[in-house]
Amino acid sequence: MSELLLQIDKTKLPKHIAIILDGNGRWAKNRLMPRTYGHLKGIETLGKLVKASKELGIKNLTVYAFSTENINRPISEVEFLMNEFLKFYREKFRKLVNDKINVRVIGETINLSKEVVDAIKDINDVPFNYDYFTFTICFNYGSQQEIAHATKEISKLVKMGRINVNDIDEKLINSYLYTKDLEPLDLVIRTSGECRLSNFLLWQLSYAELYFTDVYFPDFKEEELYKAIINYQNRNRRFGKLGEEK
Repeated sequence: MSELLLQIDKTKLPKHIAIILDGNGRWAKNRLMPRTYGHLKGIETLGKLVKASKELGIKNLTVYAFSTENINRPISEVEFLMNEFLKFYREKFRKLVNDKINVRVIGETINLSKEVVDAIKDINDVPFNYDYFTFTICFNYGSQQEIAHATKEISKLVKMGRINVNDIDEKLINSYLYTKDLEPLDLVIRTSGECRLSNFLLWQLSYAELYFTDVYFPDFKEEELYKAIINYQNRNRRFGKLGEEK
């Protein structure tokens, strides 16, 4: 068993971890390989992290797989990523469900093909089970767009007279976000050395811990995840209150 795994306190696990999957292209470039090769290796790593997270006892793993801005990348790369998503749907999705894993895809459907939209609908139509481990894929996702969507939906309720403006609070807004079924976010990890959030879960990470690593995502395997969790467990989360210094 990994020495790092033995250092993790199973009673203080983050319930919800989110990862910004960054660095696939640079990882491939350093090996004189095309960017798509880096994405393939990143997908392999992601599969290992889903398995490791579930076995460890994490309840939710959310990943930033494709942002609304990524649609502006070269057409060949975008098509490759769309095809890999469809491959995941056809070859791996049902196995994850059979392994008692909720799979959810959140994001915008604009600019996506009918085939991809239909696959997303099929995935999200599977009933959600709160006792299962949940793997959420943020695909064609942008946090500002998500918040705007929630605002529009709540505005409709006000216009119809179903709620009063004074009824709008954090709880109501949460209930109209794509992540409404998930545990509160505890830990956000970004790989590749970049220290920005890139329009990812901006509302949800209000009190989350942030962890940045120089490791490119294809190399962010189980041991790196354990390091991030140990780092998280050594922090003093106060949520705005005073707490004991570590």
